[in-house]
Amino acid sequence: MLPDLECANLTKTFDATAAVRDVSFAVPPGAFFSILGPSGCGKTTIMRMIAGFLEPSGGDILIRGKSVLNVPPNRRPVNMVFQHLALFPMMTIAENIGYGLRRAGMPKPEIERKVGEALERIGLPGIGNRKVDELSGGQKQRVAIARCMVLEPDVLLLDEPLGALDLKLREHMKIELKKLQSAFNTTFVYITHDQSEALVMSDQIAVMNHGRFEQLGTARELYYRPETAFVAGFVGEANRWRGKVERVNGDALELRTETGIVMKGARHGRALNPGDSAEIFVRPEAIRVARDEREVAHFENRICGTVTSLLFNGAASRILVRDDGNGAEIEVAIPQSGDYATLSRGASIHIGWSGDQANCFPAGSA
Repeated sequence: MLPDLECANLTKTFDATAAVRDVSFAVPPGAFFSILGPSGCGKTTIMRMIAGFLEPSGGDILIRGKSVLNVPPNRRPVNMVFQHLALFPMMTIAENIGYGLRRAGMPKPEIERKVGEALERIGLPGIGNRKVDELSGGQKQRVAIARCMVLEPDVLLLDEPLGALDLKLREHMKIELKKLQSAFNTTFVYITHDQSEALVMSDQIAVMNHGRFEQLGTARELYYRPETAFVAGFVGEANRWRGKVERVNGDALELRTETGIVMKGARHGRALNPGDSAEIFVRPEAIRVARDEREVAHFENRICGTVTSLLFNGAASRILVRDDGNGAEIEVAIPQSGDYATLSRGASIHIGWSGDQANCFPAGSA
């Protein structure tokens, strides 16, 4: 089966600056594909080339196996949802959704039928006669998507569409967007700098940095087994240390950090030798917290420390623990069992983690 969208060796330069460098990927039919990266990494440039607003400096863009390089934006089988939704305030909701169909010359009864079906699918039946300013932010978001989907594009492009929403609504809309994508069974290509959006919604994610894809994979692959130091630091939260490799035993190594912590059993799978400088990443939730040292005795890495800060954030709460031996601070997730609800600053605590929970990379590879 042909992919709905394929970019082959895509490149874009502005004067002497390469914004996109030889990027290739394919998106299968009905997939939710995200490009995740910091501001200025080139992700929106890729989106604008796919939409036809920018001409590539090199490479090809194919939709269902056909190149669209010489096809103008209004004739490409793609539609785009922007952060600022560009709904027409003088039109009703039904008129907004049916705008593209009217431009295409579709008969009025057919437009009414398609608009009604779209409103049902986005969970807003019966609001066709209302004005845009009568809707909430989330409802406007769904209407903007419906306006694109009635045109039955092969690919829907979404450029940071949740960026203008407040935090609570943004969390809700992550789930809504995934539901809408399934309901319409349309290929979504989503651009974001928010890792949470990409992790929650996507079937595949490409992490982009300085115009290149650092890694392409599922959310689980990016989170648990990042291939580069940039991905390890950008996707999710992590404790990060720099140090020197002291021993290597097969795929496991022992490393002493600059703060004096000895890391044992880290799995690296990369060309690292004794004496090499390296960076190591350990997720806060991979670290076990205990009041009794015996509860963490089976871990290769163990520290006795003091709680220096409580970072309360409900289920995502953390503590900062200072190593009593060398003063290094480590961020640790608090278990949600309730056993540590009374944990306070200054408390003595034991922490431990398995070496295979750490990811190690040559220093300076980020």
